Amino acid sequence: MLFNSFEFLVFFPLVAALFFALPRGKWALLLAASCIFYGWFIPAYLAIMGAVIVVDYFAGRAIESAGTLRLRRIFLGVSLAANLGVLAVFKYYNFARENLDALGLGLPVLTMALPIGLSFHTFQAMSYIIEVYRGHQKAERHFGRYALYVMFFPQMVAGPIERPQNVLPQLRDWRGFDEDRVVSGLQRVLWGLVKKVIIADRLAIVADAVFTDPAAHSGFGAWIGLYAFAVQIYCDFSGYSDIAIGTARVFGVKLMENFRQPYFACDLREFWQRWHISLSTWFRDYVYIPFGGSRGSAARTYRNVFLVFLLSGLWHGAAWTFVLWGAWHGAGTLVLMAWQKVRGDTRATPLRRAIGWVLTFHFVVLGWIWFRAHSMAEAGALWRALVDWSGPARPLPLDPMEAGIALLGVAVLLLGDAWRPRELTPPVRWALYLAGGLALIFLSPFGGKQFIYFQF
Repeated sequence: MLFNSFEFLVFFPLVAALFFALPRGKWALLLAASCIFYGWFIPAYLAIMGAVIVVDYFAGRAIESAGTLRLRRIFLGVSLAANLGVLAVFKYYNFARENLDALGLGLPVLTMALPIGLSFHTFQAMSYIIEVYRGHQKAERHFGRYALYVMFFPQMVAGPIERPQNVLPQLRDWRGFDEDRVVSGLQRVLWGLVKKVIIADRLAIVADAVFTDPAAHSGFGAWIGLYAFAVQIYCDFSGYSDIAIGTARVFGVKLMENFRQPYFACDLREFWQRWHISLSTWFRDYVYIPFGGSRGSAARTYRNVFLVFLLSGLWHGAAWTFVLWGAWHGAGTLVLMAWQKVRGDTRATPLRRAIGWVLTFHFVVLGWIWFRAHSMAEAGALWRALVDWSGPARPLPLDPMEAGIALLGVAVLLLGDAWRPRELTPPVRWALYLAGGLALIFLSPFGGKQFIYFQF
């Protein structure tokens, strides 16, 4: 079920009404609602999800009660094998088969669809089992609550990737109806829908036209398409996070923030502290630090940083374009680290921050070429189009009115990220909410494009 669909417009208020009406058993209602929400895509994949949940639930209890370190490691290995095995089969098998075929090593062809949001709920489940193994989290005894932790419908498809210490206690301590909390949650949902439906889906028309046929859009048009995708992916993904956070807030569950104005970052490290924060911190805690982090020599630190970015790229998609996207950010981060070490003076003067912002923004934007392109050939064609200003300018597929709405949406986005709604007077704040609601009704219909990060 899509957040930007008519079905969700009916589903969410109905679930919320039942939630506040039930005196007990709220977890069961939300678990059932989560199964319906996820099963709306492909019902058969609920069985796969359920099987992994059963393995992780009993593995967590076994780890906690195991008497020896060896047994704890065995149960941890069983759980990780189940999670990574599902991820490997459904997401990476065909990628591996295609590459092995090129080397003359054939594997059987498996025709299967990638379960929606597989990487997200796999990583969330793995964070639970690792935290139990480390002794930072008690094993959950209530099977239903653990299943809800993995399947909580607001964030199960595209995050944020939560930690058990944050979510599980909230699933045991349900609070009653709180008007301020519900209103603020709905306001966050509205802002996320405006980002997705009004801005992202409209800019997608321009980005899709340029990436589909890069050779037809040289110079100016190619840059416009690339900038359009940069704003599109931010509004699409952060919009999903806003809707997830707002929806969860209605039910009294506080999810972590996943974005903090990432395009205002003045260097790459700062960008990754602001973009997809739940994934960045996941890789930091469960990959980078266990591999040694910044302990040891500079060469080892650089190796660990680059490895994390490669894995992050591969996490996003089973294609060499995603691996190159990870390598792009890894190489850029290593250059930044080396430069900062050589320069020594790290004072952030206004001029340095301005130069850093321009360089960082365009480095990230150029990196989106690898992320968005469906093939290496398509990525190469767009790179050539960006530097070729000799061809004719092909009209972009937005009429003046649609282009004006898109530009107005970007202006509203910048203002919305800069201002906190609570700092405005109530009449101004509610006028903006009303304007956002009317824009959703008249400028974009429900049932639009799927969220970009659903494919991961």
